[in-house]
Amino acid sequence: MKRRSTAISGQVSDTDLRLLRIYRTVVECGGFSAAEVQANISRAAISMAMSDLETRLSLRLCQRGRSGFSLTDEGAEVYQATLQLLASVEGFRTRVNGLHSRLKGELNIGITDNLVTIPEMHITSALSGLKKRGPEVKINIRMIPPNDIELGVLDGRLHTGVVPTLKTLPGLQYRPLYEEVSQLYCGVDHPLFEHAPESLDALSEHDAVIPAYAQAPEIKAQLEPLNGLASSTDREGIAFLILSGCYIGYLPTHYAHHWVRDGKMFALMPDTCQYITRYSAITRKGAPPNLVLESYLEELDRLNGQ
Repeated sequence: MKRRSTAISGQVSDTDLRLLRIYRTVVECGGFSAAEVQANISRAAISMAMSDLETRLSLRLCQRGRSGFSLTDEGAEVYQATLQLLASVEGFRTRVNGLHSRLKGELNIGITDNLVTIPEMHITSALSGLKKRGPEVKINIRMIPPNDIELGVLDGRLHTGVVPTLKTLPGLQYRPLYEEVSQLYCGVDHPLFEHAPESLDALSEHDAVIPAYAQAPEIKAQLEPLNGLASSTDREGIAFLILSGCYIGYLPTHYAHHWVRDGKMFALMPDTCQYITRYSAITRKGAPPNLVLESYLEELDRLNGQ
């Protein structure tokens, strides 16, 4: 059997890193066309870069054509290796830049959806404080589900994240941030609008939208009596269904506030039908020194009175 040659036997060059960054963008955008804007280069240049990378690695990374874009098995493995390599390169750059008095580098932060309307603007204020301390710092925010945030922080793709505190993972550190109150709502066209029932049993007669994401046990108990005939993977989807007038559902009070104010939503039995979600800022235990991240966390701790 002919022995397969080693694709990369020398150093990984700047050109290799550039090709891998383009490859990462193509994968995350789901194809060449969608990656044009994100990568800020033409589709022809992206196609040429992918061909160069496949030649460099002696691997077929993806299928593209009329049937659409998809990764080969080797392409999926190269993508995961690319994430680790680029995270390590950025970690090295950030760590070296930390030796200088001026803050340089990146802060990669993952946040769950619909937190920007929380009155305590700790994240926003901490990012503002970081930008004042280091005007050249590049801040990258990814709005992704909590599980993806935790994995991103653990594998180094993200420096920090904000997640609901449902469980604590041993490899992460948690800084308490917010306590978010959620209440049960209906839309203006719903039969219960401004006519809330007096008992919880009556609520089960009405169709409800249930979150399709992880919840703490005490929150699951609060949702149990509802007649869950719809679901949503995020809170914006829950809001859509409530506003349809066909469903009742739970939303954070800060998120529902402007609909309530404008007479488009109504809180049902707010003293009884409510629960609290706690949020934390997470970082990886044992992560290498990172002056940008440390400066952001100092701002966050200051705002939280820690």
